Order: sequence, then C-alpha cells, then structure tokens
Amino acid sequence: MSCRPFFLCALRAQSLARPGPSLLVPRLAFSTTSRSSPILSLLNRRLLSTSPPRPISLASIFSRSPLPATPNPSTVASISLLEAQANENPTHVDKQLELFAALVDSGVKQGYEVVVNRWERMCEFDPANPLLASDKAFELYLQSLLKLNLTKSFDPAVRRRLVLLAAHPSVLPPSAPTHPSTPSELATPPEASSAPVSPTSASQAPVSPPSTPQAPPSVSQTTPPRNPSEQIAHQVLASAALSHPKLSFTESLKLGSLPSSQLVGSSPPPGTPNVPGGAGPLAGALGAGAGGPANPIVVTLHESKGSVFVRVVRFVVFAMFSAFFILVLFSILIENSGLLKAGGPRQAEFQPQKGKTYKFSDVHGVDEAKEELQDVVEFLKDPTAFATLGGKLPKGILLTGSPGTGKTMLARAVAGEAGVPFLFASGSEFDEMFVGVGAKRVRDLFSTARKRSPSIIFIDELDAIGGKRSSRDQHYMKQTLNQLLVEMDGFEQSEGVVVIAATNFPESLDQALVRPGRFDRIVAVPLPDLRGRVQILKHHIKNVTTAPEVDLTVLARGTPGFSGADLQNLINQAAIQASKERATEVTLKHFEWAKDRIIMGAERKSHYIDEKVKKLTAYHEGGHALAALYTPGAMPLHKVTCVPRGHALGVTSQLPEGDRYSISFKEFLATIDVCMGGRVAEELIYGPENVTSGASSDLQKATQTATRMVKNWGYSDKVGPVYFADEDISPSKKIEIESEVRRLLKEGESRVMALLKSREVELHRLANALVEHETLDLEEVKKVIKGEKIRTIKEVVQEDLNRVVEQEQQEQSRESKIPQEGS
Repeated sequence: MSCRPFFLCALRAQSLARPGPSLLVPRLAFSTTSRSSPILSLLNRRLLSTSPPRPISLASIFSRSPLPATPNPSTVASISLLEAQANENPTHVDKQLELFAALVDSGVKQGYEVVVNRWERMCEFDPANPLLASDKAFELYLQSLLKLNLTKSFDPAVRRRLVLLAAHPSVLPPSAPTHPSTPSELATPPEASSAPVSPTSASQAPVSPPSTPQAPPSVSQTTPPRNPSEQIAHQVLASAALSHPKLSFTESLKLGSLPSSQLVGSSPPPGTPNVPGGAGPLAGALGAGAGGPANPIVVTLHESKGSVFVRVVRFVVFAMFSAFFILVLFSILIENSGLLKAGGPRQAEFQPQKGKTYKFSDVHGVDEAKEELQDVVEFLKDPTAFATLGGKLPKGILLTGSPGTGKTMLARAVAGEAGVPFLFASGSEFDEMFVGVGAKRVRDLFSTARKRSPSIIFIDELDAIGGKRSSRDQHYMKQTLNQLLVEMDGFEQSEGVVVIAATNFPESLDQALVRPGRFDRIVAVPLPDLRGRVQILKHHIKNVTTAPEVDLTVLARGTPGFSGADLQNLINQAAIQASKERATEVTLKHFEWAKDRIIMGAERKSHYIDEKVKKLTAYHEGGHALAALYTPGAMPLHKVTCVPRGHALGVTSQLPEGDRYSISFKEFLATIDVCMGGRVAEELIYGPENVTSGASSDLQKATQTATRMVKNWGYSDKVGPVYFADEDISPSKKIEIESEVRRLLKEGESRVMALLKSREVELHRLANALVEHETLDLEEVKKVIKGEKIRTIKEVVQEDLNRVVEQEQQEQSRESKIPQEGS
C-alpha cells in the first residue's frame, strides 16, 4: 500500500493548527504542530537512512519501560490504512476507535502523541463530534497520556470532557444519561480554555484551576467517582498500578498524581486485587472510590532489600570521602600547629638538649679538631673579643669524616665548654610529606637560637637537606635548602649564634652551602691514629674491670682503621663475653675475641659442614694465608679459620703493623695475589674442573683493585698516568682499560700459582691443621708450615675445662666468705 495518504494526513493536521474559539475549561498542554504520521516517517528513516538517527535522551536511558523506537512495516501499513479511512469518515466512531486502538497497541511514543493530537483537535475544532461521547475513545486517550507520563493532565481532561458534553448534548446517545448532575458544576468562564496546548510542555506549565468553585470534581479528590469520565480515569490509573506491582509507594503516588496525605489510614475495598509488595491494593482502592474520611486507605510501606543495600553503599562511600578530607585537613592543622604531639608543641623539639655535659677532655684522638674549635668556644664566651681588631668568626663550621669518629660529641663538647644552649636537629627531621614544613622548621630553629643566644645549632647529617640542587628537581624539594641559606645569611656574627653541621659526604653538598659566609670553615675529623686509639681505649675502659696483663698499646696496634665507636663497641662486647663466661675480670683473650668478631664476623659453630667441604675450605684459606706470608708487600697475616663466620665459610684476616696512609704499587699487586690465593689453591689441589664459586668475593675485590689501579692511579703503561671518571670513558678506551685489568689479574694468578706449587707441602700441612684446630693465629701458622707440633685439640679442650673448674672453685670460696663476714 502506498504511504502517500499518511503524509497527506500529516499535512492536513498541520493546516488545522490555527487559532480557534476558546472553551470554558483550562487548556491541556499538548502540541498541535507535531506530525500526525510519525510512525511512517520513522520507518522511512530506518529503511532509506536519509537522515541521522534520533538522539538518545537521559529519560529514554533511565526510564523503567522504554518505548520501542519503530514498529514493524506491516503495522505501519495497517495504521496508514486505518488513518486514511478515519480521515475520510471523521464522524464515524468505529473508524476512529480502530485507529486509536491500533496507535495505542503499536507501543511507540509517536503513536501515543497521534492519539492525543487527534483527540485535542477534535475537542478544539469539532466538539460536536460523536467521538467525544465514546468512553472507549476517552479511555484510549487517557492511556496515551499515561504512556507519555502526563498523568497530571488527567483532572483537566476529565473536566474538559464534562464541559464539552454539557455544551453539546446532541452528541450523547438518546439512552445515555447526562454526566453533570447540576448545571452549576459547569459554570466556568469562557477564558478557562484557550488555544490547544502542547503535550511536550504539559509537565512544565502548571494547570490553572477553574475560576469558580463550582468546577467539576477532580480525579484526585477524595469523593467517589460520580460520572463515567471519572470512573474511566480511576480505572486507567488502577490498571497502570496493577501492571507495575513492584512500584514503590512514592512512585505509585506519582503515577496516580494523588497527594499522599489522602492515602493514609484506609483499608482496601472488597474485591480489590492484592499484589504482595506492590501498589496493586492501593490502585484498586483508588479505583473503587476509597480514600475519603469515611473510607480511609491503610497503606503499608515495604522497602526492598536492594534499595537498602544501595543506600548503605552510598552512605559508606560518602562517609569514606568525607573522612579522608577531614583527616587531611586535621593532619595539616596538627602538623603546622604541633597539637596532639608527644612532648607538646613542635617548638619543643628545638629546645636546648638536656643531659650529660661533655667537655673537650671527653673527646680523644682528634686533637687538631679540638684546637680549631677552641676559637668557637672563646667567641661564645665573649662575642665582642674578636671584634676589637675587626675580625669576624665564621658563621658555620662543617665537621667531615667517617662515621663514628666523634663529630657529634665534638659539637656537644663545644657547647659544654662554652656553657651555652645546644640546639640539636637532624637533617631528616625537616622534610615531611607536606610542602613547606621543612622551611618552617628551619625558621623555628633559627628563631629559637636567636632568642637564646649565645647558642649553638648542630645539624647532623647535613647532606639530607643540603644536597646539590638540579634544574630537574621540583620546586618544593629546594625550599628547605633555600630557607637554610637565607637564615645563615640573615644573622650577624655578633648575635652569638654558631651553626655546626656534620656530614659523611661533603662532596655531595651544594656549593652555595659551603661558600665563604656560610659553612666557610671545614674541620676534618679523621679516624684515630695509634696514639688516639690508646687514648680512646683508656677513656672507655675506666668503668670496666680488666686484668692487669691487658696492654692497651698492644690492643691499639691490633685495631688499625677502627673508629672511636668501633673501639667502644670492642670494649663493650669483651665485657659482655667475660660476663657470659662468669669471669671476674676482662682478659686479653676476651678483647681478642671481640676484635675477631668485629673484623671477621660471629662464629657459626652450630652450622653443619661436610668433611669434604671443610677440607676444601681449609685449602682455600690456606692458599690465602701462604700468599699473605710469602708475597712481598702483602699486609701481615693476623688469623686464619675454616669455621663459618658471618656469611663466609672461612676467613683469612690481615692487619697492618701500623696506620696506612698511602699504598704503593707493590702493595696493590700483593693485594691481588692474596685475593687469587684461594682460587689457585683449589685449582692446584682439586683440578680446574672442581674450582668452586667460593672465590666470588675474592675476585670482586681483586677486580676492583685492578680497575682503580688502571683508571685512577695510573699503574698501567698502556693506558698511561691518566685519571678516568666513569662519564669520561669512551667505548674504545673502556675496552683498553678492561684488557689492562684482565692482564693484571692474570699476572697475579700466575704468580700465586708458581708460589703455591713451590709451597705445596706447606699448603697440605696448613690445611690439615685447619681441619683439626679450625682457627690458627700467625704464630701457630708459622709453626705448622715448618712441621712443628702445636697443641692438639684435646689439650685445648682440657685447658678450657680446667679453667671452668677454677672459676667455679673461686665462686664457691667467695660465697663461703660472705656468711662469715655477715656473722
């Protein structure tokens, strides 16, 4: 069938959209300019694709039952035929009803809009049409309003139909009763209804009430329906509620457009269908006329479990976000104000340190550093003494040196000698997660020092905040250092504030920090020499009960390279070991035990070692020991053991005879030879195919030594006396350096192979002695390689047992004397 009549109908519908006489009821908000055949046009767009698809709206996405976009072609064809017949017979009620029913059954929005438009045009321009008296047509019209979510227009639609029927009684069948009960009910002013209204604006434009109190009753009023129009409206609402049994109470109220205040306390009338958990009873009661004072409706609210879960999840998410922002706000406030902090406000961290007062007499082994700091002490005692001749004392003093050399104690000794407040701060205390906190703490530190001047500010680990700046760094990373630079420029020498800082890495500091005017005096605090170690040992041994035969000079000679902290640890561990053995005093043996534990690590005597592995370890350590004994320039052998210590299966310890300040080329070669001794011994005794991986640390140390000999110390004739930094080495030069390093290592391996082959008998003797005695010192090693006998293991055990018995006897005798003295 041709679609042309459908389009012609749409054109005729548009031509009819002209102003007309106003009725006596409020206007309904429906559009008369919409096309009368939207279904056919949608089908044409889908088949021919001559226009873009209709955009998706939020209402179509989130609606409960979205309407289908287009019907099938057969439906469109039948609707077009019905429309043509209805247009040819506008007063034929059956033709109009067939068209209305087909449009409603199509289930598309455009079909509902066509029904609404045709009914509105009929009411506006042809009120005498018999279709107005058809209850079925009115029901289809209300169903279309319901599908278009225009339930608020039900009351105006009912009143409008009643007014038109009263104004044109000729449209009623002879047997039909008159709808209005009294003529006064329809007495509404003629201005109450004007031109036709748009359905799209029904939800936006409010419906004006009738101008007189005698208007027809509203569908939502509490009185029961008194005419067929009201009954039809209630039936449509009830059927809609029954078709959606899962609607909530609020949704059913919206659907029926009834105020909730009228639906409380009523019981459903008899015969009302009951849908558990839905709005069916409510809709049935409304359809039966309940809801008034005489017949209230009882409403029970039931909430689904899903809605409770969604509400709980929403509450939890909102609470988490709120708690997060509140915690961030509180943390910022607490961080800047110091509230709820242990020890009071933040400013308490920069109060003068209380405790033991140190003097220069408590610091040993750094006499030169004490002399340089003596000037600071004199300045703090009398700041004006240095200003008489125009001299100025440096603002900042930087203490550099290895860890444990006494830098912090020196700074405390300066404060103790001068008798001024000592403000301590660590470099890691300034920066935290919040931007600007470090700069604020620097300001607080210097402000506190100025208030308590003369005073000393000591910043430990300065490299934590004073590292070199780079253009790639973020701005907030530089704020603390910039504030420190500004503060050190902001006070004069006459203020009596001296800044002392300590660091182990002076080369990592920013150049602006160590320039003259800030930290312009750098004091080196080196490791103590022999004389300094003796002084440190005497200072720490004052409170330790030692045996008379303990010679601190001998102990100091055996601990080269030890810092003050290492020496203090040595004395402490020796005293603890003596207490474990229930000794009455700390002997030289306990000091030797503590020294070996620090140098070689703790013994792991409980660790099970297979006899074959123990024998191989003995040969490996024997190779190291013989290389150290017979290689010119090697560091003297101290002790060798095949007992696991630390992470090693065996250890060969070497100690210099005195302090080493520079190392010669021969000594470097000897170091490489000693490192190669263990691997060469394994290869010599067990063959190249049985060499183990135990020499990895030896190879690492030998490679590092050879590499620095070539790159940094100029000990290669091929490369020459050149210092190479890692970033300055070209690929070709790197290959040349690697070849020279390999040459030095191979030459050292050849020298040690020749040495051990000539001393193979001594190697076997030393390995067997290590398996038996496990640990040998230098004198015992010399006796073993000569073939002389040393104490057997049984003699050593017996000596230990005798010593334990003697100690027990001494304790018993001491306990027996205590009661006699008490009596």
